[in-house]
Amino acid sequence: MSADNHYTDMYTKSRPGALSAGTQAPEFTLRSTPDQWLTLSEFRGQPVILAFYPADWSPVCGDQMALYNEMLGEFQEYQAELIGISVDGAWCHAAFAQHRKLHFPLLADFEPKGQVARDYGVYRDKDGVSERALFVVDADGLIHWSYVSPLGVNPGANGILSALEDLQNKGANQSEAKATTAAP
Repeated sequence: MSADNHYTDMYTKSRPGALSAGTQAPEFTLRSTPDQWLTLSEFRGQPVILAFYPADWSPVCGDQMALYNEMLGEFQEYQAELIGISVDGAWCHAAFAQHRKLHFPLLADFEPKGQVARDYGVYRDKDGVSERALFVVDADGLIHWSYVSPLGVNPGANGILSALEDLQNKGANQSEAKATTAAP
């Protein structure tokens, strides 16, 4: 196998294993800045988008996070919070977020390295980074949707928006059902 083929094989193939819809999202507390922490359960009661990505400063990751930054308003229409997660440290995230003018938290899955990515089934042991994986977690902390993209491919935002719309429609249908059963 040539070096080029090895690189292509390593960075384009995605392995299965990401947690699927209906699974309780594993709780975590990660550093959001060099002196602050963020816990998933802080967002209970609203949808959360978890965007795992391999590393700050790589071309695909930079473009993906910039796209999500542009889409924040649309995500917020669904009352959803966006969180980026990679194995980079908090100082690296701070510099990357400032350079890219990102307006959402980037969490450092730094020590133990990749533990949260492992909990979600998206850590690449061979490479020491997470998969490029997306999760939409509902207001009750259940994974509603997940997707793993090849590392070299920006997954865009359409899947996230579809999942959020589906989640909103599911909530509306549940509210209607409760109103119907409560009616005399």
